Amino acid sequence: MVNFEFIKNPLTKKWVISAPRRAKRPDVASGSEPPCPFCPGQEAKHEELYRIGGVLGDPNWEIRIVPNKFPFAPHHELVINTRDHHTSFADFPVEHIQRLFELYRHRYNELSSTGQVYIFHNHGEKAGESIPHSHTQIAVIPDKVLLEMPRRESVKEDEKDGFQTSHFVITCPKTSSWSDEVWIAPRKSGRTFGEATDDELADLASVFFHLIKIFDLRYNKDFPFNFYIHPDGDWYLRIIPRRRTLGGFEVGTHVFVNTQEPSETLGFIKEHFSTPDVQKIMNEHQAEYHKTV
Repeated sequence: MVNFEFIKNPLTKKWVISAPRRAKRPDVASGSEPPCPFCPGQEAKHEELYRIGGVLGDPNWEIRIVPNKFPFAPHHELVINTRDHHTSFADFPVEHIQRLFELYRHRYNELSSTGQVYIFHNHGEKAGESIPHSHTQIAVIPDKVLLEMPRRESVKEDEKDGFQTSHFVITCPKTSSWSDEVWIAPRKSGRTFGEATDDELADLASVFFHLIKIFDLRYNKDFPFNFYIHPDGDWYLRIIPRRRTLGGFEVGTHVFVNTQEPSETLGFIKEHFSTPDVQKIMNEHQAEYHKTV
């Protein structure tokens, strides 16, 4: 069985990926989840591409990178973000998030000469997470395939009303496709993700950390979300809370119906970015994290 195939529609010129083997991947939603393949003790089951902490074969690692056994691209790898099965970005201390972003940057620079590097994360069943052990995926898509991701220049006007930190502007674009989606873009524009500085990634980790806690306050802990990094040309990170399921109109037309006013989302973020309520959630999650690691 072919792992995957890139197919271009001759009329629309849009690309699809046929990857039937991915239907056989473990999926907690379907009840087919085996003993977690990402937990310590399973190291021998995966080729290891990279690790932080310990030595090859040692279960005392912090972060590991392994090949995806069910790829949809010529190079498709998994970053196992933590040893602990029960922790996620909602629990990680900002230092661990920074370490992850630095690792994503390292992998981008290692792989960018081989194609289009797409870095994405699914959290929660509604966001497409099949194995509930925190992991991020990095796929390298052939250059011939057009990835139709929104570009930062399309939201430049919205950034004027954004919330700024030392290195980033936080924006909720008027053209948001999803309720409560947030863009985090560097104030210094015109660069790839691989050119992000250590200081920028430290600030990005802090911003991301705060935003996840704010959404915890808005919804509840472990709300489903996706994020991806648009890496090339003028990079940014986009967070998409998965509060709803697409309907037939959106699936058929690719025109999204956003039921949340983006300016209200941005106002909520500004209001709560450094409030005692968010600080309380941060402290509680930090305490829970340190109990488990």
